[in-house]
Amino acid sequence: MVLYDSATLGGSCSGSSSSSSSSKPPPLQQRQQTQQDIDGLLAGAGYRVRSSELRKVAQRLERLETAMVNSPADLSQLASDTIHYNPSDLASWVDSLLSEFTQPPTCPSEFIMDPETNQTVVSDAWTTAEPHMPQVHQNISYQQQSLNNQLTVDNQLTVVTAMEEDSGIRLVHMLMTCAECVQRGDFSLATSCLEDMQGLLTRVNTVCGIGKVAGHFIDALSRRIFQGIGGGSINGGSAYENEILYHHFYEACPYLKFAHFTANQAILEAFDGHDCVHVVDFNLMHGLQWPALIQALALRPGGPPLLRLTGIGPPSPDGRDSLREIGLRLAELARSVNVRFAFRGVAASRLEDVKPWMLQVNPKESVAVNSIMQLHRLLGSDLNRNSPIETVLSWIRSLNPKIMTVVEQEANHNQPGFLDRFTEALHYYSTMFDSLEACTVQPNKALAEIYIQREIANVVSCEGSARVERHEPLSKWRTRLSGAGFRPLHLGSNAYKQASMLLTLFSAEGYSVEENDGCLTLGWHSRPLIAASAWQAVSDGTADFPA
Repeated sequence: MVLYDSATLGGSCSGSSSSSSSSKPPPLQQRQQTQQDIDGLLAGAGYRVRSSELRKVAQRLERLETAMVNSPADLSQLASDTIHYNPSDLASWVDSLLSEFTQPPTCPSEFIMDPETNQTVVSDAWTTAEPHMPQVHQNISYQQQSLNNQLTVDNQLTVVTAMEEDSGIRLVHMLMTCAECVQRGDFSLATSCLEDMQGLLTRVNTVCGIGKVAGHFIDALSRRIFQGIGGGSINGGSAYENEILYHHFYEACPYLKFAHFTANQAILEAFDGHDCVHVVDFNLMHGLQWPALIQALALRPGGPPLLRLTGIGPPSPDGRDSLREIGLRLAELARSVNVRFAFRGVAASRLEDVKPWMLQVNPKESVAVNSIMQLHRLLGSDLNRNSPIETVLSWIRSLNPKIMTVVEQEANHNQPGFLDRFTEALHYYSTMFDSLEACTVQPNKALAEIYIQREIANVVSCEGSARVERHEPLSKWRTRLSGAGFRPLHLGSNAYKQASMLLTLFSAEGYSVEENDGCLTLGWHSRPLIAASAWQAVSDGTADFPA
């Protein structure tokens, strides 16, 4: 068994890799912060153990492993009446198992009082009886034997589970150590960590839980170390592949449905009383969001308005006009419910390449701009040009939209420090995968996981213009949008009700919708994962644009 010292994260990451004498240890405050991050990850995973205690726990587990190898028959002792502690309290739990292995072995014996010496004599009825003497064997029923066998199997599985959980804890510890090595440029030690983590992956369940999450982060770290920080393709695949994965992610879990329902409700309320409305969608993606809005407008009191939809999307790799095909399908739906409809497709590889004139907005129209997880892609900086986010927000404001709906990941993956970004991503995507495991839509789940995996790869592997998954929390978007000339709109009770009703379609308990100063968040248990907000352009021209 290899020991890992959590108190020296800046040093060796495994027993097979010695500390590099040329690498200076990180400052005390940084090491303490790193240990606190690891403690938080362990606590979030349900383990009552601190990173500073991992060495002692590993030593105890080594003793337990040795005892199990040397005395495999003694595993039956685990079927005794001894109370086994919660495996999450690893130190106490391992001690309870060790205490059982260190007890003297028992065997079927008779205790007889010698009348002459008045002392107890142990007589082994199984091994010391004379051949001609009758042996009295304990009468054990078939049911009792089956029960004992089942208890033995169950407790052996408990031991295996505990060792798997220990490997999971060490994986988290080594992921953090490897990320720290990458941040300080010690790629030799980082490579050694990768090799050790690949070995640990063989000892955990990689189908779910920390094993699956760790596998994705190990792959991302490998790509960063061996392929460079460009990490290959920016999006990790073709536009067509991304659309397919997006669709399966939409079907497998409620996050995109929440985004669409919430945004549609806000847009519907903003268009109330207007006869000519125009929606600009920053990411059309099969047009999944708009059938519900078209049907809602068809039922509007007083009759539906004229609806114009401009959908922005990537050019088709095979030369087909896929945007037009989506528009035709939406037009057929609109015609079936008597909604006047016009569609315009704008093909652009990047949102910052879109110009306002391409949208052909009529001044008499009430405009809604819809951005579902797209604005964070504009947060990269380039010294040779203006900030993309400032440029796009400027021309959005020039359209004077009635409403701008924004849905973004509630995460902070745009930090300059790699270790901070890596730690936040490990927290965030562990929760995301946990929530996905609870969903029952099995056929779409595997491809939905690939969709998330590609996000992880971009956050961890890429830098510069290649890193487009620059998620920021709602608090930062509030500051940025307010400074760019927008004021927040309160998402009403109807949007909250729509989101809450959506969750009833998913049998998994744990999803929750929360109201946050007029915005809505959807999360898993206590962790918000995406946030929806609505904004309106300030018309007095006094907005303070960021420099």
